[in-house]
Amino acid sequence: MTYDEFNQFCGSLPATSYVMQWGDSHVWKVGGKVFAIGGWSDNDQPAFTFKVSALDFDFLQEQPGFRPAPYMASRGMKWIQQYDTLEDEQLKEYLKESHRLVSLGLTKKKQKELGLNQ
Repeated sequence: MTYDEFNQFCGSLPATSYVMQWGDSHVWKVGGKVFAIGGWSDNDQPAFTFKVSALDFDFLQEQPGFRPAPYMASRGMKWIQQYDTLEDEQLKEYLKESHRLVSLGLTKKKQKELGLNQ
């Protein structure tokens, strides 16, 4: 997946916003909270960072092409960085799940206001 495709997909999810930050990374938010980052890697190869469940975190951190997300995982957050080839459809599923997980952390009032998790 290219960064343009990443941005197009993340932008298609409900109640999202986009900002470039952290060294020209493509940062996507839902309700003001980060759910996906494109970029933010050690080299020029595309890398995508997203929130996962505790079970997925334990599984994915042991898989080739994945690692605990720099900075976030070291602070106890369950975020993974995918830095090697992954099928676009698989990546989209992880991004959708990250969007859902982060949106569930919003207040009920904010979720209702944004039309999420109804």
